[in-house]
Amino acid sequence: VQLQASGGGLVQAGGSLRLACATDTDTFVNYRMAWFRQAPGLEREFVTARSGGRIYYADSAKGRFTFSRDSATNTIYLHIDTLRPEDTALYYCAADRYWTDKHYEPGRYAYWGQGTLVTVSS
Repeated sequence: VQLQASGGGLVQAGGSLRLACATDTDTFVNYRMAWFRQAPGLEREFVTARSGGRIYYADSAKGRFTFSRDSATNTIYLHIDTLRPEDTALYYCAADRYWTDKHYEPGRYAYWGQGTLVTVSS
């Protein structure tokens, strides 16, 4: 399983950004896929996941973060609106083949992308 994340960068507060994570067809169709983020000095934090055909969001992500995907390119996206300096983090996409109700736990994902850095300036 390969996960290739992209789309990070330096953005001013209030702006928006769309992150992408490209994968192969089997992973895109059959795996649970998610976005996590990790700010400096903090633990990896769940943002959103698609599991069993449903999309889940962390409470802190509801309203500004949107999970989407494109079956034509086997890519999932994370759109972030109204960026804040506290959104500064490495953003990771993750995937796992097996169902779990704990889709928010990093340990429930066997495969990780390399991370893409989002820096929000105030």
